[in-house]
Amino acid sequence: MTNIEIEFKNPIDKATYEMLIKKYQLDNNIFLQTNYYFDSSDQKLTQRGIVLRIRYKEPNRYKITRKSKTKQGYLEEHVILNQEKASNMIENGFNLKSFFEDDIDVIFHGKLENYRVSMPYKDGELFLDKIIYFDKVDYELEYEVDSYQQGKKDFNYFLKQHQITPTPAIRKSTRIFKHKT
Repeated sequence: MTNIEIEFKNPIDKATYEMLIKKYQLDNNIFLQTNYYFDSSDQKLTQRGIVLRIRYKEPNRYKITRKSKTKQGYLEEHVILNQEKASNMIENGFNLKSFFEDDIDVIFHGKLENYRVSMPYKDGELFLDKIIYFDKVDYELEYEVDSYQQGKKDFNYFLKQHQITPTPAIRKSTRIFKHKT
């Protein structure tokens, strides 16, 4: 299955994260999703702007996703996995050709735990993330929409409304590869 993901992101600090959780009464809706990131040993996918991950969500749901950049978002290709297959791939690596078009052997590079809560906002879904990877903790807002132009306008309005300075965000996958080296 495939989809185009249009998202806007902005880093926030812990105090802003906690304020938004409290303001919108979201503290009982936080769930954990764990991302396992893969690439070849020489990072061929990263060099081409492609992200490859296996995501785990409770209860016992695994999905491999290949993300590639488009003009206004990311083309996401997904394949559902069972726990045994996902665990084997994380432990031993695999050839991407088994799932997608690339004939590349990939290995596990790093894990990112994302404590996420979501809420509807305007024409999209707003996410508040507490992101833990290696020895780091980051916080971020993410807004997923179907329309780039309207989504950008709505996201900027949310930032302004909550006195959050618009700041470029670093992709979660980039954090893994940058911090690992």
